[in-house]
Amino acid sequence: MNDFMQILKALADETRFRIIDLLLAHDFCVGALAGHLNISKAAVSQHLQILRKAGLVRGEKRGYWTHYIVDKTVIHQIAEDLIERTNQVPDFRLGCHRSVSDEIKTNGMERPDFAMCKEYCQQPDRLKEKPEECTSEQIRECHGDEKGHPYMPKKEGK
Repeated sequence: MNDFMQILKALADETRFRIIDLLLAHDFCVGALAGHLNISKAAVSQHLQILRKAGLVRGEKRGYWTHYIVDKTVIHQIAEDLIERTNQVPDFRLGCHRSVSDEIKTNGMERPDFAMCKEYCQQPDRLKEKPEECTSEQIRECHGDEKGHPYMPKKEGK
């Protein structure tokens, strides 16, 4: 998990992502990357250091220069890990009432017995009588946000 997070953090920076993108097309030295990215060689070196520590790139000495190459197996492994995570079966014991209810409705499953999270109104009837008189604070306290008020009339055009 630690390596996974380190790689994602390294890729989260736009410049480092652009470096990876360039290196996927061709291997470059620091000077060439700096020219393509329009940043200093020192900045490129610092970004490459982070990418090297994450295991995403490696340097290969060619004469006086070091050319950098993406380790594509690491990129493929991260992609596989992300795909695997998206295919996990939901654990309803961990879910928020809203998301669990939606999942159950979609899959026709029985609702597990657990307490609702704080973000869901446990007393929707409390605000039922005159929703237009509810303050934003009351709605947020009960529902998490104004959009979550089950008795608010839908605004036209939305």
